Amino acid sequence: MAFYKKQKQKGKWYPRAITQGRPYTTDDVAARLSLISTVSRGDTYAVLANLGDVLADMMSAGRSVKLMGVGTFYCTCQANGRGVDTPEEVNPAQITSVQVRFIPEYSRGQRKQITERTLVDPRMEWIDVDEM
Repeated sequence: MAFYKKQKQKGKWYPRAITQGRPYTTDDVAARLSLISTVSRGDTYAVLANLGDVLADMMSAGRSVKLMGVGTFYCTCQANGRGVDTPEEVNPAQITSVQVRFIPEYSRGQRKQITERTLVDPRMEWIDVDEM
């Protein structure tokens, strides 16, 4: 189940998704994956522990990384507030921050509508935390 709380914005009320409790850890994910596969928890943990370094290395080569059943990771950058007058003046020193973006995997039907999103459980039940 997922949780939400009521939040007022510009005079109207809306549900806002919230997280509960502590985050799941790499160990938790490794344990769950080992239950549904033939790979041991320790082997799964070792792969997950190195995943961040591998993704960073691949994205630093200017490529995105698509993980089947998960989604696509890619980098974007922000430049300082002042642009330059000509394309020749553009340089890496203008970049002030780099972010990793993520697009969850999805599939589309014949009419181009999204029919499935892998990280959204279609059976998700929403619970109002204020009513618990």
